[in-house]
Amino acid sequence: MATGTMKWFRQGLMDLGNKIHDLDGDDWRMGIVTTATVPAIDTPAPHWAGTGTTNFFSNQVGTGGTSYTGPVVLTTETWQLMTGGAEMLAAKVSLAQDGSGFTTGAYGIIYNNTDANKRAIGWVEIDSGGAASLVAGPVEIRWNGVDGTGRMFSLVQS
Repeated sequence: MATGTMKWFRQGLMDLGNKIHDLDGDDWRMGIVTTATVPAIDTPAPHWAGTGTTNFFSNQVGTGGTSYTGPVVLTTETWQLMTGGAEMLAAKVSLAQDGSGFTTGAYGIIYNNTDANKRAIGWVEIDSGGAASLVAGPVEIRWNGVDGTGRMFSLVQS
């Protein structure tokens, strides 16, 4: 189980500042990928089957089976004020054990499905070795370790 510590792409932060993303209103999704392209802060123009330099869609895990059929729609997203800043909340991602599911999961790429270019803002590590497996058991991502709706990220003043 991943604890849901989201890391930002540098380009994702720039896009946020350029008003490309609406954290309240856009359709946020997470696609699960292998280790073929490891996400990093400096990944150039990351996207999911849209327009950009690094297309994470091409490294998506297998979508056979019924538990993971493609990117997961994030739910219960909330962009809200908190002490010292603002935070983005989302419900945990739960994928049931599936004998026909993927066996090579490594990272969850978070992207804006509303954006025509499907730009990605960040990622969460599921298994850096690329061995997350629905065949072996369920996969859960609990944002900030919360079993329910937890903090994906916060922007705070220091």
